Amino acid sequence: FKGGSLVKFLAGGLVDVKTDWDKWLFFLCDERVVPSDSEDSNFGAYKKHLIGKIPVKEEQFVIIDDTLSGEDAAVDYSEKLERHFGSGGLPKFDLLLLGMGEDGHTCSLFPGHRLLDESTLWVAHISDSPKPPPTRITLTLPVINNAANCVFALTGAGKADVVKVILSLSSVRRA
Repeated sequence: FKGGSLVKFLAGGLVDVKTDWDKWLFFLCDERVVPSDSEDSNFGAYKKHLIGKIPVKEEQFVIIDDTLSGEDAAVDYSEKLERHFGSGGLPKFDLLLLGMGEDGHTCSLFPGHRLLDESTLWVAHISDSPKPPPTRITLTLPVINNAANCVFALTGAGKADVVKVILSLSSVRRA
């Protein structure tokens, strides 16, 4: 499934949720810097699998400007976050729904990549992603760690080994 596997998982579960969807605002935790109609686009996947199946509008999604370079798209997306959250301190998301790749990456933060050490930016770009496409933008670890709640929605046997490793780490908080 292109465009991230999380959206397909969400689409099935959110159909029956009773909530005031008009109050929801959706930010993408990462995005591939490709046109939104590309099969690689996370937002494109949300448009295809979620919008129209639950009562949300495209305007409720804060998305990247896919006409910009990766670096400029990251700056632009960070400015969009600042307009919503203000510039004093890190943004505080109510909830981040995250997926994970078989290599253990989340968002576009890959194991061993230098972006894991980024401590000042809210949004960073990556131009050498180990998974295609190579150019992406991503929330940084400080922003993810500042969220009120993070939920990982993981499926597939290919992720079982990395989940076992993660759960064995003493620094992981268990519910």
